Amino acid sequence: MIRKHVFLAVAILISFSSISQVYTVKVAKLKYGGGGDWYTNKTSMPNLINFCNKNLKTNLFPEEDIIEPGDKKIFQYPFVHMTGHGNVIFNEGEAKNLRNYMISGGFLHIDDNYGLNQFIRREMKKVFPEHDFVEIPFSHPIYHQKYQFNKGLPKIHEHDNKPPQGFGIFHEGKLVCFFSYECDLGNGWEDASVYNDSESVRQEALKMGANLVQFAFSNY
Repeated sequence: MIRKHVFLAVAILISFSSISQVYTVKVAKLKYGGGGDWYTNKTSMPNLINFCNKNLKTNLFPEEDIIEPGDKKIFQYPFVHMTGHGNVIFNEGEAKNLRNYMISGGFLHIDDNYGLNQFIRREMKKVFPEHDFVEIPFSHPIYHQKYQFNKGLPKIHEHDNKPPQGFGIFHEGKLVCFFSYECDLGNGWEDASVYNDSESVRQEALKMGANLVQFAFSNY
C-alpha cells in the first residue's frame, strides 16, 4: 500500500489553524482530455473557497489551480474538483497517476454538469477496475460535516426530473472519490448572476461543497 504523502497531512493541519491568516493550501480543478468542457463554471471554485475560508476557517488560496490527471504535481492538492458536460478520456499514465493520488490521500470530487455521467463511469474503471461507484447512504459522514444533509445532496438544477444522487468509490473501506449526479452542485457555487438561483439554493450548494472539502481534509 502506498504511504500517504507527508505534505498532505501537514497542509491539512495548517489549513484548519485559526491562528494563521496566511494562505497555506491550494485546491485544484482537473483539466482532462477527450473534448469535454473541463473549464466550465468559472466562478464556482473561487466562491466555494471563499465560503470555506469564512465558515470552516480554512486558509485556502482564493483561486484554484488547474491540474492535469497525469501531472505528478497533483499530489500537492488534498482536494481536486472535476466538472463538465461531455467526453472524458484518461490515458494509461493518467489513470495510474489518479489512482496513486487517491489511494495516497487525495480526494476527487466529480460533479456531473449534465452529460458527464456515461463518460466518467467508463474512465473511472480505468482508474479503479476493481471498484464500481456505489450510492452513498444519507448516514455517511460526508453529509454530516459542519452542515447536516439528512436527505443527501440538495437539488440545484432540474434536468430529467430525477432526484440528486451521491455516488462514491471506496478503496480499502475509505471514500476516495465522490460523484454528484443530477444535482449541478457546482452551478450552485457560481455567482448569483450566472443562473439567477435564489440565495437559499446557492447557500445549500455551498454548504454541501464545504462538507466535501471538510471531509476530504479531515479524513487522512
